[in-house]
Amino acid sequence: MTMFYQIVTILIAAVATLLTRFLPFIIFKGKKIPKALDYLGFALPASVFGMILVYALKDTVVLSYPFAIPEVLGLLVTTVVYLWKKNTLLSIASGTLFYMFLIQVVL
Repeated sequence: MTMFYQIVTILIAAVATLLTRFLPFIIFKGKKIPKALDYLGFALPASVFGMILVYALKDTVVLSYPFAIPEVLGLLVTTVVYLWKKNTLLSIASGTLFYMFLIQVVL
């Protein structure tokens, strides 16, 4: 793939991402948001987080070394930081960094 096609691909992906983020605000500017869409805004973040969790743990082997200990500890750190600070980004980042520290340095 040439440099031109790479740049065009990145630009198309960026425009599509921005469009999906801003389109609801443009469509519903000054209007009441429908109940179904409001429900999706409430329910989708938790379900997406659940899907990420299942995807991240699907290949975890609990019957051989290290017995899923880094994964469990990473999830524990993520949960504790979220319950403590109520900040999703901080909790995910801290859990990820702790997990990476465990598998790169400790194990």
